[in-house]
Amino acid sequence: MSYTFKITRDDDGRRLDRTLRSMFKSVTLGEIMKSIRKGEVRINGIRVRDGSVHLSAGDELAVKWQKGESVPPKHTGWGKIKVIFNGSNVLILNKPSGIPVQPDEKDGDSIITRVWGVTGSKTPAAVHRLDRNTTGVLAVALHGDSLRALEELFKARRIRKIYMAVVVGKMPDEITVDAPLLKDAENNTVKVSSEGVRALTKCQCLASDGEFSLVRIELLTGRTHQARVHTAHINHPIIGDRKYGDFRANRTLKNITRPLLHAYELGFPVDVHESLAEISGKNFTADIPDDMKQFIEARGFMKT
Repeated sequence: MSYTFKITRDDDGRRLDRTLRSMFKSVTLGEIMKSIRKGEVRINGIRVRDGSVHLSAGDELAVKWQKGESVPPKHTGWGKIKVIFNGSNVLILNKPSGIPVQPDEKDGDSIITRVWGVTGSKTPAAVHRLDRNTTGVLAVALHGDSLRALEELFKARRIRKIYMAVVVGKMPDEITVDAPLLKDAENNTVKVSSEGVRALTKCQCLASDGEFSLVRIELLTGRTHQARVHTAHINHPIIGDRKYGDFRANRTLKNITRPLLHAYELGFPVDVHESLAEISGKNFTADIPDDMKQFIEARGFMKT
C-alpha cells in the first residue's frame, strides 16, 4: 500500500532523498535510497530512480511508507521569549538567557520547540545559533523557502551581526581581531590556532571605567564562540564567562551568573529573495536584558 501526498512550498526546490529523509525519520537513508533505486517512489505518477531530483511545490509524491501522526510539542507558549517581529515567513525573537536554541534532550525546552508549539508546525527552523546563556536577536525561518534564502545570506556574510558585551579592562577605542579559530567538538571549546578557520571581529569601546568596558562587537564571520574567544585572545574577556573568561574577575562578581554578551542587532540587505521581502533592508534590535543593563548603569556607562 502506498502513501501519496503533495509537496508544499517548504520543500520546493529540495532534493528528493533529503525531503524523504526529513519526512520519514524512522526510515534509514539506506532504505530510502534502495526504494528509490527499485522504482518504488513516484513523482506525479512517474517512477523516479534518482534521489538527487529536485522537487517542486505541488508535485504529487507516492512512497511505500505511511507517515505517522505528528506528536504535539510539549511547550506551547512563549514564556520569557519576546517577539520582535512576527512575519509571514520570518520570526525575529529576543532570546532570553538559559534557554537553548535547539533542545539538548528529547522533549526538552528550547526556542525552536516553543516556536513549534505556538505555530502548530514543526517546519520553522533557526537560521543561526546563540549560546544557551547568550541573549538577543534570533532569526527563525517559518518556511522552507525563507530558510534556504536566509541560510544563503548568512553563508555569504550579507547579514550585519552586532553584539554588546561587558569585558575586563580598558578596551582600545577600536580594534579588529583577525585570528583563526579551531573547534574541539568533543569538549565544546574553541581556541585560536593556525590550523583553524579564519575569523574576523571588529570591536569598539563605547564606555569604560578602566576596570571594565562596554563594547560593541561586529562579527564579520560566524564561528562558534567567536566573540568570547576573540575578546579573551586580546586579553579583554567577557565578564561572567566561565569557559574563556578571567576567573579572578568572575569570582569578585558574584551577582553575574552568565557571560554578559547580548546579540543586539541583525541587519538585512535590500536585494533578497521574494520570501524575505518583509524584512528587506530592515534592522532589528533586541532590548538589553536586565542583568546587563543593571551592571552598565551601576558602572555609569552610557545607556543603550
